[in-house]
Amino acid sequence: MDDSELLVSSEERRIKGNCKCSHGTHGVESKVVDNFRRRLKYFFMNPCEKYRARGRKPWKLMLQILKIAIITVQLVSFGLSNEMMVTFKDENLMTFRHLFLKGYKDQQLRNYALYTKADVYDHIHYIINRYIHLQNLTIGNLAYERADGGVAPLSLCQEFYRNSSIDPENETFDIDPHVEKDCFSIYPLQPLHNNTLLSTHANFSLDFKRLLSVNIYLTLKTINLQTVRHHELPDCYDFHIMIGFDNRAHSGMIKVHVDNAVKIYECRDWNVEGNSGENDNMLLLLFDSGVILACFISLILCTRSVINGVKLQFEFHIFFHTYYNKTVSWSDRMEFVNGWYILIIVSDTLTIAGSALKIGIQTKFLTNYDVCSILLGTATMLVWVGVIRYLGFFKKYNILILTLRAAFPNVIRFCCCAAMIYLGYCFCGWIVLGPYHDKFRTLDKVTECLFSLINGDDMYATFLKMRDKSYLVWLFSRLYLYSYISLFIYMVLSLFIALITDTYETIKHHQSDKLPVSQLQAFMGECSDQPESGRYQSDEEPSSCCLSSCCCFR
Repeated sequence: MDDSELLVSSEERRIKGNCKCSHGTHGVESKVVDNFRRRLKYFFMNPCEKYRARGRKPWKLMLQILKIAIITVQLVSFGLSNEMMVTFKDENLMTFRHLFLKGYKDQQLRNYALYTKADVYDHIHYIINRYIHLQNLTIGNLAYERADGGVAPLSLCQEFYRNSSIDPENETFDIDPHVEKDCFSIYPLQPLHNNTLLSTHANFSLDFKRLLSVNIYLTLKTINLQTVRHHELPDCYDFHIMIGFDNRAHSGMIKVHVDNAVKIYECRDWNVEGNSGENDNMLLLLFDSGVILACFISLILCTRSVINGVKLQFEFHIFFHTYYNKTVSWSDRMEFVNGWYILIIVSDTLTIAGSALKIGIQTKFLTNYDVCSILLGTATMLVWVGVIRYLGFFKKYNILILTLRAAFPNVIRFCCCAAMIYLGYCFCGWIVLGPYHDKFRTLDKVTECLFSLINGDDMYATFLKMRDKSYLVWLFSRLYLYSYISLFIYMVLSLFIALITDTYETIKHHQSDKLPVSQLQAFMGECSDQPESGRYQSDEEPSSCCLSSCCCFR
């Protein structure tokens, strides 16, 4: 016996113990049932109907409309500020590549590699020399970092195997896989006149047979001045740059890459003539605080509505069990749990967290732009998806919501079955075609490529890249791609669309015939009182007398 049945049994025993029958039981019963039916109908009314029924202003509806406006304004404001920050970071990263990589050209980093020992030494010397003469080279507002009263040095580190003896000619090797690291620092005021000085500096040398990587670390400072034009105070940036020479594959090609970690903080001393940047910043903080307050009130109201719905669901379950001696189905019981309110609760929670994080970013205590973007972006998406609820008050728009809700269980089952076939093709393509095709090189690339093929994207290029491979692999790739495209585009995708279409037709048929589809709707359908009838003015709560009258009559 589950908890709901225990609750019903205890409630019935209490009712029967207090039950006292009278000659007017049938009339009382009819009135109580009508009142409870009317209460259920009022619970499922939309805000406009509730206003006509009891004259209560739809504060919750007005609050949601206000939220849509202020949350969208907040997102746009943060998006513009975030866009300037991301653009500034990307442009500086591109600047560092042009400054420190010899012969670098745009779109070349993926293929930027070195193949001779002289090139490696030459490029390392080039980076150090450019760092030392940075102030005379750059056109940007770049400066060295200060540490311990002086300029922070450039650090050069190499990682290598502890011991290694490799002789490919005799097909022998002896290697100690333990990795050691050796570093030294070079200060900007310490000039390098030629490559020979680098090779003798701190006994610096590279044993390429043991070498795993060479990493050069340097830190530069700058100020993002473009925000002044948008009435925002400029931020100070620390760019922690790492230039890496990767030799882990020992394939004769050393790949070169540039990584950039950014620290953003408020400048120590600033002055903007004729600008009210600080006042604008305070207004933004007040606006974000207002968004948090509005979402907190909405969170409380929607949580209360969900709790009231759960309570009414238990009352209806007890009432139906006592009066009709029937058990309410779970589909009817879940009607009392409003999914739109749950969506609003999730949206409010994300907005509150994102707004708090945004305040931390504006006050320079935090720099988690990505996390803040995810929270605010997801919250805004849910807020706008929630607009569909209000369109659902009109019958012609409501069919979309009903179709999505009715088709969702079948769609999930269908996707689970299709996912098994999809994963099988993913693993097969990865292991067979991965060594020969860039789009199948890693498992995540395989999933992206196959999903693109379902939508008809880049088909010819996928076929074309397999032409120059071995005949056996070429033949397999043709069978693999043709079978996958035929199966998923002509069968799986068509069945998926048919599943949605069938549900749409079923809902449309039910709407035209106006057939009750559940016990709950049939029970409420017996109440013909309109919202304007004035019979919803009282706030009657069904008590034990409601069920006791039914009990005594029976």
